[in-house]
Amino acid sequence: MRYTTTLFISASFFLLFICHFGLSQRLRVSENQRYLQHHDGTPFFWLGDTAWELFHRLDREEADMYLKNRADKRFTVIQAVVLAELDGLNTPNPYGETPLLNNDPTQPNEAYFKHVDYIVDKAESLGLYVGMLPSWGDKFNKRWGVGPEVFTPENARVFGAFLGERYKDKPIIWILGGDRIPEENDDFAIIRAMAEGLKEGDGGNHLMTYHPMGDRNSAEFFHRDEWLDFNMFQSGHGSRDKPNYQMTLANYALNPVKPTLDGEPCYEDHPINWKPEKGWFNEKDIRKAAYWSMLSGALGHTYGNHNIWQMWQEGREPVSSARTPWYEALDHPGAYQMGYMRELFESRSFTDLVPDADLVVSSKGETNFVAAARGSDFLMVYVPAHESVEVNPQKISGKKINVWWFDPRTGDSVSLGKYKNNRNYTFRTPITERDWVLIIDDVAKAYSTPGDMLFGMNE
Repeated sequence: MRYTTTLFISASFFLLFICHFGLSQRLRVSENQRYLQHHDGTPFFWLGDTAWELFHRLDREEADMYLKNRADKRFTVIQAVVLAELDGLNTPNPYGETPLLNNDPTQPNEAYFKHVDYIVDKAESLGLYVGMLPSWGDKFNKRWGVGPEVFTPENARVFGAFLGERYKDKPIIWILGGDRIPEENDDFAIIRAMAEGLKEGDGGNHLMTYHPMGDRNSAEFFHRDEWLDFNMFQSGHGSRDKPNYQMTLANYALNPVKPTLDGEPCYEDHPINWKPEKGWFNEKDIRKAAYWSMLSGALGHTYGNHNIWQMWQEGREPVSSARTPWYEALDHPGAYQMGYMRELFESRSFTDLVPDADLVVSSKGETNFVAAARGSDFLMVYVPAHESVEVNPQKISGKKINVWWFDPRTGDSVSLGKYKNNRNYTFRTPITERDWVLIIDDVAKAYSTPGDMLFGMNE
C-alpha cells in the first residue's frame, strides 16, 4: 500500500511540475500592449536569431553546438522554418528525411519531425524559445524561389492543427508567412486557415505573428486579425542606414495597439543590396538597426547573419555570395554585441520605455537620426556617430541624475558623474568614429552601472 501511495504521490508531483513548467514558459502580451512577458508578468526580451535552415540542414550534433552558442550569447528566440526555403520539400535533412509524404501537408513524415522535436527539446533545455515558421512563403506564394506551392486553405488548417498539437507544451512562438506577402484571396485564406489550425491544435497556448518580405509589414495585411498578437516587419538588406525606426514608429502609432519588432533587419556579412561590389553589412550596421528600432518602441529585436540563416559551409552552393562557414560566423562581433544590448535594456525597466524625440533638443555631428526613449526615471539616447547632443533630462524624475555613456561594442560604460536635474545638458561622444548610448538615471533609483565595468574617459 505504501509503495502504491508513493507512486501516486510521485506521479502527481511529476504532473504538477510538468503543468507548472508549461505554464511558466507561456508568453503573453503586456497590459500596455507594447511588450511581451512571461505568464507570471516578468518581462520577456526578444533577442532573435534567423536560423531559417536549422531543422533542414543541421544534424543533431551541429544543432547542439549552434543552440549552445546562441544561449551563451544571451539570445532568447531562434527563428527556424519547418518546410524550409532551400528546396525544403524535396532535399532531405541530414538523416535522409523530407518533411511531407508526397509533398502533402496532411501527411507529415514522422521521421523528419522526430528531428524537429529533438531541436525544439534542446532549445527548451537551454532556455530558448523557437520562433517556428510552419513553412517558407514559397509554399503558398511562389513569387520566387523553389516552391512548389502545396497549400490550400483546407490542408493549411490541417497542417497547422498538427503542429499546434505536437508542440502545444513547448516554448514556441508561431511565425506565419516566411518572406512573402499575401497577394491573392487564396493567400489570405491559407494564412488565416493555418492560424486557425495552430490555435485549434495548441489551445491558444502560443503567441503568433507574421514574417513578410523585405520592406513590408504584417500590419499591412493582418493588423486587425485577432490571431495576430504582435506585428513583425522586415527592413531587409537593400541599403545601408535603412531607417527601420520609421516602420517601428508607424506600427507603434496604430490602433488597436500591438507590440512590434523588426524580424529581419540587415544581416551581418551580407552584401549590400546583394551586390558584393557595394560592400558588406558589418557589426555597426547591425547595432544601428537594433538601437534605432528598440528606442522607437520595439518589443525586442532580431539579429541575422547571412551565413547562418542558410547554414552555409564548404560543399554547399552559397546563396547571395555567402563566404564564411556558419560555424565560424557564429562568433562574428555583431552577435556578441546584441547580447550587450539585451544586458543594457534589462538593467533598466525597459518595458516602461516610450519613444520621445523631444528628449533630444539638438544634435550636431555626422548623422541625421538620434533615437531616444524614456521611462519614468531613466532615458536612453542612441548616437550613431561622433557628435554633441543636447538633451532635456527634466522629463524623467529625480532632483539629481546619473549620466553614462554606454559602449555598444564592448558592453562597458563611461561614468560622467552626477548632475542637477534642472536644465538641458550637452554631451559629446567620448571617442570619434564610434556609436554610443547616452543613459541618464534618477540618482534616487540607484540603478546599476550599465554594462560590466567602468573605464576612464579621456576627453
